Amino acid sequence: MAGVSQPFAYEREPYRRELVAEIVRTGIDRDRPYAVLADTVCFPEGGGQPADHGWLADAAVVDVQWAAGEIRHYLTAPVAAGTATLRLDWQRRFDHMQQHTGQHLLTAIAQDRHGWPTTAFPLGAEVCDVELDVNALDGARLAALEEAVNAEIRAALPVAPRRVSEQEYATLAVRTRGLPAGHSGDVRLVEISGIDCNTCGGTHVRCTAEIGCLKLLGTEPMRGGTRVFFAAGGRVLRRLAAHEERSSALRALLGAPDGGLVEAVRARLEDLRQAERRLRATEEELAAALAATLAAGDGVVVDAHFDGRDLVFLQQIGRRLAAAAPGKAALLTATAGAESCFVVAAGPQAGLDVQTLGRRIAAALGGRGGGSGLLAQGKASSLTGRDEALRLLREAPRNG
Repeated sequence: MAGVSQPFAYEREPYRRELVAEIVRTGIDRDRPYAVLADTVCFPEGGGQPADHGWLADAAVVDVQWAAGEIRHYLTAPVAAGTATLRLDWQRRFDHMQQHTGQHLLTAIAQDRHGWPTTAFPLGAEVCDVELDVNALDGARLAALEEAVNAEIRAALPVAPRRVSEQEYATLAVRTRGLPAGHSGDVRLVEISGIDCNTCGGTHVRCTAEIGCLKLLGTEPMRGGTRVFFAAGGRVLRRLAAHEERSSALRALLGAPDGGLVEAVRARLEDLRQAERRLRATEEELAAALAATLAAGDGVVVDAHFDGRDLVFLQQIGRRLAAAAPGKAALLTATAGAESCFVVAAGPQAGLDVQTLGRRIAAALGGRGGGSGLLAQGKASSLTGRDEALRLLREAPRNG
C-alpha cells in the first residue's frame, strides 16, 4: 500500500509462503473473528485483486481487508494472543499473480499498440476481464491481440516492483488511473521491462514467462466499450482439462469425433424438434378425441382428471369442449410429478361467470388462477379440495 514506510511481507517477499508473526490484537467484526498482525504474507483485497487466504495457527484465514487503517485477517475461529505461524494458500496466491501480471501485459499491449485503454479490471474466481475503450473487437483483432501478449510472455521479460518518491513519480511516464484520494508518501510501481510501468499495489510474478500463457475467451459490449474475458497460467490448463473431459463424454454419447460434435448435436436437436412437433400433433388429436367424448356424455357438468398431463393439454380439451357442447361446464384437473393444475371451462350457453367461479375454485384447490372469456385456469397446490371445487361448479348460479 502506497505511503507505508515499511512494506508488509506480501510486498517485500511475494514468493514467501509463511512467517511467524506477532498477533497485535484480535477482535470481532460483524460476528467474524479477526486478527491484526505485526507483519503478514497475506495480500488484503484491493486494486481488482481478491484477498489471499491461508491459515493462522489452527484457524483458516478466509478474508483479508484493510479496515480502520489496519490489515484484518478474518478467521473461521478466534486465536489467542502471542505469536503464531501464518501460512499462505500458495496455489490461490500464485494464480492471482499470474492473472494480475497477465492483465498488466494485456492492458499495455491493447493501449500502446492498438489505442484501446483499459477502463476497469476485476480478477474473477474463474475468469478475469478487462474493459477496453473500443466499440467492438472482431475475431481477427482479438487473435492479433492474443498473439502479441503471448509473444511477450515467451520473451520472459523481467517484472519488478519498486517504490519512488512523489517527486520522482511526477517525472515518470507511468500508466495510471490516478492515485487514491488523500494519498501521501511514496508510490509503488510495477514495471514489465520495455512494456509497461504501472501504479499497482498487487502481487505479480517475477517475469512474464511465469504467466505461462494467456487465452482470450470472448467479448461482450459494456458501457460503450468492450469487455474482454481472459484466463492466464494454470487456469488455461484447468479449462483445457475440463474441455477435454467434456469432449470425451460427448464423443462417447454422440458417437462422433471432436470435429463432428457440433454437427452431431445439431442433428440430435433437429430430431428432438421433429419429435416434439409430432408429440404436439398427437396430443392435439388426443385432446380433440377426449373433448368429443366428454361433450357426448350425459349431464351439464363434466368432471375429468388426467395423470401425466399439463395445463396446455387441459386448455386444449377445455376450448374444444366449450365449442362442442355450448351448454356444458367442466372441471378438468391434471397432475404431472409434483405439479397439479386445473381448468374451468364453460360453453357460451352455460350461463356461468367463469372468471369469478375460477377464482373460487382456485382458492378451494389452494392455488391461484386467471383467464379470460369462457376459460379459467391455474396451478393447484393440492387436489385434496377437488370435491369442494366440483361442488362450487355444480352449485354455481346460471344466468338465463
